[in-house]
Amino acid sequence: MNPETDLVGRFISVEGIDGAGKTTHVNALQDRWQHQGRDLVRTREPGGTDLAEALRELVLHQSMDALTETLLVFAARRDHLRQVIEPALARGAWVLCDRFTDATFAYQGAGRGFDLGVLSTLETWVQNGRQPDLTLIFDVDPAVAAQRLSAARAPDRFESQDHAFFSRVRQGYMDRMVQSPERFAVVDASRSPDEVGAQVQSIFEQRGWW
Repeated sequence: MNPETDLVGRFISVEGIDGAGKTTHVNALQDRWQHQGRDLVRTREPGGTDLAEALRELVLHQSMDALTETLLVFAARRDHLRQVIEPALARGAWVLCDRFTDATFAYQGAGRGFDLGVLSTLETWVQNGRQPDLTLIFDVDPAVAAQRLSAARAPDRFESQDHAFFSRVRQGYMDRMVQSPERFAVVDASRSPDEVGAQVQSIFEQRGWW
């Protein structure tokens, strides 16, 4: 990659159930691209702006029904798109986002059982067709993810869900991938960190983005 001549913005999202181990590899991507001189914006959902971060705190820690949760997530996403993602892409930056709309379909849709048709309508209203150029799904068995989480931190209201919930979420990601297979790449996150890192590198090499 030549950061001086490659001025095309890229939008890359990173997905997976809680405990899949995304953060280590997002950190590595950030370090590599910044070292190359890439104009990189690292962000997350829900979050990324002051308003979206405030809504994130509500979603993660306050009890609410699935509709309220979904509306807050999309409200945060709208502000995030307008203030961070779209301006960054317009100037040719790369956006590296920890979760985006696929997470909403997986968690609120498959996990909570919320109406997928309503989610699709909100997706259309809020995003105006904007989707990531590439979505990495860090895939791991929910039992393995639960073991990792238990050793890491006190769980939030999503992380404390049971095995059946995360099995539904995992399937939700797979269902989403079937709809747009060209946008997704699956990483076997059950392997060692070095092996997972090699998979990520291979995915980006195949696209000429490494």
